[in-house]
Amino acid sequence: MTLGRPADEPVEEVREFWRRLGLPGLFDVHVHFLPENVQRRVYEQFDQAGPKIGRAWPIRYRGSHRARVELLRDLGVRRFSALPYAHRPGIAGYLNDWALAFAKEFPDSLWSATFYPEPEAAAYVGDLVAEGVEVFKVHVQVGEFHLDDPLLDGVWQTLEEAGTPIVVHAGSGPVGNAFTGPDPLRRVLARYPRLAVVVAHMGAPEYAEFLALAEAHERVHLDTTMTFTDFFEGEAPYPRELLPRLVDLQDRVLLGSDVPTIPYPYLHQLESLRRLDLGDAWLRAVCWENAARLFGVPE
Repeated sequence: MTLGRPADEPVEEVREFWRRLGLPGLFDVHVHFLPENVQRRVYEQFDQAGPKIGRAWPIRYRGSHRARVELLRDLGVRRFSALPYAHRPGIAGYLNDWALAFAKEFPDSLWSATFYPEPEAAAYVGDLVAEGVEVFKVHVQVGEFHLDDPLLDGVWQTLEEAGTPIVVHAGSGPVGNAFTGPDPLRRVLARYPRLAVVVAHMGAPEYAEFLALAEAHERVHLDTTMTFTDFFEGEAPYPRELLPRLVDLQDRVLLGSDVPTIPYPYLHQLESLRRLDLGDAWLRAVCWENAARLFGVPE
């Protein structure tokens, strides 16, 4: 382990993956960076296989923020997110202030933010959008709230009008509860059909239902985070009969990894996509082109 990086990290193999596709690098829309005190508590949940984790889940990448950024850069990840997520009322402001400072320190990251159903949510989301925030993250399994909570009406209206993407963990994996599943997002999209939603983990394990939402709404995307990997396939395998529909939806599938909380090398996510045998054009779209079009790529 060097600077928080596993000694056996297959850096060159990752670089060869995107070079072979003729890409300038990788665009990863699902990477997490959190304040150190919050990150420690998240690690503890995974280490203890807590009630919202539900299984042994070793964490491969425990380096400092700078060490993880440097690893991503070495792998050729040119753009990546931070994706803080509020798990209770009153913490979104703290997380958002921290994430702004992170984006200033690491300008190749997407300026990320979060929100929670609370009376002030519409105001602070409106301010962030006006200031240029690039992506939001919400996690209903952890935060235990309904996406269609009336306190979020003003938030969804602002985000639909602005077109700012929101990465939404709404699937019932790894452990479902009363707030997960496709129905709450379906209800939100019925009222705000132009929301730019990125469904985390392709909605695992409700893959078919979230795929159908993406097919029905032209601004709904799916991210590949952990999907198709051996770790996920053992618990929630992706139905192979859905793969032709993923090819048809090629322009709205985005690469995600979930660094740092994954139990395998970054390369494995890429290999898992390649072994689907959906073609190089699909891989180029997923690993760079779609996210570059959605978020833009600064000089």
